[in-house]
Amino acid sequence: MTTYAALLRGINVGGSRKVPMADLRTLLSGLGHDAVATYLQSGNAVFTSDRGDEDSLAAEITGALREHFGFTVDVLVRDHAYLQAVRAGCPFPAAELEGRQLHVTYFSEQVAEDRFAGLDRSDFLPEEFRLGDRALYLYAPDGLGRSGLAEALAKPRLVKGLIATTRNWNTVVKMAEMTAAGS
Repeated sequence: MTTYAALLRGINVGGSRKVPMADLRTLLSGLGHDAVATYLQSGNAVFTSDRGDEDSLAAEITGALREHFGFTVDVLVRDHAYLQAVRAGCPFPAAELEGRQLHVTYFSEQVAEDRFAGLDRSDFLPEEFRLGDRALYLYAPDGLGRSGLAEALAKPRLVKGLIATTRNWNTVVKMAEMTAAGS
């Protein structure tokens, strides 16, 4: 059995695309996954499975969500080893920062540095970002909601063709911990 996290994008925000966590747990259990748990209301679930890989599990969950709720939800599935590697590979001093200052955007595939070549990073200082394995680390000292860099990074030309979902550092740590319990 492998322990995975399912990261759902853009649910339960502003009263739309409601996916109650109890329903998500039931849906994942109904797909045959075990040890299902959720974290917060923003689309973080942990489960164990002995079949499939990250991409096939994400496709399965996406289809089940569309069938059950009537709308499409982008889903990324990542195993514990990956989540722990993202946590360990943080290029910023995470232990010294508040969870609201540091964020990770998980991508559906590896992103090359040249995708961001047209972005003048000096325009956004002291905000910074660095790329990792299918992830982008964002340091936003005033929080994500006030981040000009986060807004620039979300432009369609930069994320075109990707599934991308962002979590604050507290959630990054919690998901690594939750998946560790079952791995």
